[in-house]
Amino acid sequence: MKASEMREMSDGELFAALEDARVELFNLRFQREAGTLEDFNRLRIVRRNIARLKTVLRERQIAAELVRQEEEGNAE
Repeated sequence: MKASEMREMSDGELFAALEDARVELFNLRFQREAGTLEDFNRLRIVRRNIARLKTVLRERQIAAELVRQEEEGNAE
C-alpha cells in the first residue's frame, strides 16, 4: 500500500491496518523460525508498511498539535 493511499484513510482505518500488519509480521516471523516461510520478501514489505502507517499517523498528530497551538495563540 502506498503512503498516498494511506493518507486517504481515516484514523480508525489506519489503526486497524497497523494492527493487522503487526499480526501479519508476528505470523511471518513465527513461520520463519518454524522453517515454513516461503516468501522472505514479505517480511520486508510488511515492516515497511508498518513504518509508512506509523509515519502517516505521526504526520496527523503533528498537524493536530500545530492547529491546537495556533488556536491557543489566537485566543490570547
